[in-house]
Amino acid sequence: MDGRTTLAEQLAQVNAAITAVLAGGQSYRLGSRSVTRADLAMLKALRDDLAAQAAQEGANELLPRTYAARFDGR
Repeated sequence: MDGRTTLAEQLAQVNAAITAVLAGGQSYRLGSRSVTRADLAMLKALRDDLAAQAAQEGANELLPRTYAARFDGR
């Protein structure tokens, strides 16, 4: 993947590719031409790897998935 994209963007791209394979099949033929999409097992492994990297990034924070809110008077 491109070094300029974030992990979240890469994960979204991989999920879109998995959806395309699941919706349209691994390969198909039109007349004498055939098209083969990326390997589903490879995409799933890549998705798992990216998700683990994203989780590791979040683990480096003091309080992951914690948000602070400030409420001013009514």
